[in-house]
Amino acid sequence: MKPETLSFFDKVYNVAKVIPYGRVTSYGAIAKYLGTARSARMVGYAMNGSSGKEVPAHRVVNRKGLLTGKHHFDGTNLMQQLLESEGIVVVDNQIQNFDQVFWDPSKEL
Repeated sequence: MKPETLSFFDKVYNVAKVIPYGRVTSYGAIAKYLGTARSARMVGYAMNGSSGKEVPAHRVVNRKGLLTGKHHFDGTNLMQQLLESEGIVVVDNQIQNFDQVFWDPSKEL
């Protein structure tokens, strides 16, 4: 499918699929990369609907490193467990060393 025919959600999924293992990005960073900087909430909606699409939605958090989307994962701590399995430290729903594990698609794609 040509990029210009992809839906916004599909464009979000394509970016999320290339977030490196052990790194995270934010809803806003994806929105900015896609040229829709004010659409962070829509990126969140896309992540909420990503189940079954092989999208590492657990790697997308809010701009402060909070696991704001964790209630959309099965189980009470699945998002945190997935992040921790990749070596990311999470304390009280907050990613530690956020600046070090943050991946900015605008600078790396």
